[in-house]
Amino acid sequence: MQTKDRSKTAGSLVFQVGESLRLAISSGQYAPGDKLPSEAELTEAHKVSRTVIREAVAAMKSDGLVEVRQGAGIFVLEPASALANNRRIDKARVSSDLEVLEVRAPLEIEAAALAAARRSPAQEEAIFECHRQVLRCIERNESIREADLALHFAIADATNNPLFRQHLEFHGGAVIPQSRPVPDPEPAEQTAYRRLIHQEHEAIVMAISDRDEEAARNAMRDHLRGSQIRYRDLLRNSRAGSN
Repeated sequence: MQTKDRSKTAGSLVFQVGESLRLAISSGQYAPGDKLPSEAELTEAHKVSRTVIREAVAAMKSDGLVEVRQGAGIFVLEPASALANNRRIDKARVSSDLEVLEVRAPLEIEAAALAAARRSPAQEEAIFECHRQVLRCIERNESIREADLALHFAIADATNNPLFRQHLEFHGGAVIPQSRPVPDPEPAEQTAYRRLIHQEHEAIVMAISDRDEEAARNAMRDHLRGSQIRYRDLLRNSRAGSN
């Protein structure tokens, strides 16, 4: 079973650091071409580990916001460069995935809290096993889509209210958007994105294991909000690129 001394907020920290850096870029604090603070400086400024900084930067790199130059640092990309990999996005699919994410949010946030309050030992172990399977898929460089869905089903089952699972099953595969919404991503970016999702799951799973309802709500909220933000950014960038 997963040990309980691992950080329960890794996914939340990655999300918070990423949002802080995105805001700094969108507000003009860092203009295209500017170099961001070093990894060590970001670690000190945000009071987090280097792993959190690396995951946050990897997510921003995947979204085309920054470029990591070996030995030089992290640089903000020009808007045109940020759009280069987004022009082939299936806008209809991204919009549909975003709609499903918005519907999922209130129900799954509450499902996570109920799972924390009601889960049995067997249900807790089922959640941990699904979480471990996501990591196995990452390590094998396989899609995490099915394992991701299984984890959310296990959390829904742990509410002991069958309507939560029925809601997820109604939407089928659309419940879990494609593991990376940009076609043909770089392998390193795909892995970084999957590990970010795994860390967000980690916070949810540990809160449920600890029977911490509020932490479970917050972790699921961060997870689904992070996904919504990533998809809205894709749509916004693709629309700007078509103008």
